[in-house]
Amino acid sequence: MKPDRVIAMLSMAEKAGKIASGSFMAEKSIKSRRAFLVVLATDASENTKKSFFNACAYRNIPCFEYADSQALGNGIGKGYRKVLAVCDEGLAKSIIGRIKEVVG
Repeated sequence: MKPDRVIAMLSMAEKAGKIASGSFMAEKSIKSRRAFLVVLATDASENTKKSFFNACAYRNIPCFEYADSQALGNGIGKGYRKVLAVCDEGLAKSIIGRIKEVVG
């Protein structure tokens, strides 16, 4: 199995203390404009997706769906996570580039 570079970069961001994980913390970082990227699990509910896509669009924060909640959570060393916010601009740009390579 090929290692997933996006998950690896999210793991690196978590180790650096630059990830706000879970709906509450991600929403808080979006509203305080500390988030530079939001990653939603593909298996998140439609209401969750709509809420975060709208909040990010309003504040011009990139928002992507990537992997399922188990993969996102395991990638950052925690349980299931539906939402992750990256709070470092450089890491966010790198992760966005990797997501665009994978998604197309």
